[in-house]
Amino acid sequence: MIPDDWTFVESVTEYETGWYTGGYDRYRQPDGTEKNYYWAALPPAVVVVARDGDELVMVEQFRPAIERHCLELPAGIVEDEDSPDGDLAGDETIAPAAYESAAARELAEETGWHPETTVSLEDFWVSTGVLRHRRGLVFATDLTETDRTLDSNEFIEVRRVPVDGVLDRIREEPANDATLEGVLLARAEGLL
Repeated sequence: MIPDDWTFVESVTEYETGWYTGGYDRYRQPDGTEKNYYWAALPPAVVVVARDGDELVMVEQFRPAIERHCLELPAGIVEDEDSPDGDLAGDETIAPAAYESAAARELAEETGWHPETTVSLEDFWVSTGVLRHRRGLVFATDLTETDRTLDSNEFIEVRRVPVDGVLDRIREEPANDATLEGVLLARAEGLL
């Protein structure tokens, strides 16, 4: 996949945090010079557009990285047990079923709502100039109430936002990419 006029020289991992790995790949560029291209590698994630009647089930939480409370779509990491073969290691692409499984699990954990129906809308690379990270968007419906099981670092408030006007609401600061992408794609698919 590397073009003929680019030459891979080496890959160096500089740090591992448990959440992501960071480093650089060194390439010889078409003009003969060499440059380090820095990256951070994160596990695949899922974002859930959960519709319950005329509302979306969303979450609000404090995001220390930007020091703000954010209204967001529920989201989380796709784990090995979400994969049909039980292992995501080395996967270039993630099966839609893995995203759907992760979406159902994350929605229930974060909001206390379990979807009976999940449909993968899209999966794609995120911030390709610096990240090695895939994101899947899943539409969820037919919600039934269940127990929430928040992680120890999750302090989440469940919010219900009317579908009518949701785009205006999520464009308010601090808007975020995953929520905008999810709502816009669901709208483009005629689901909102």
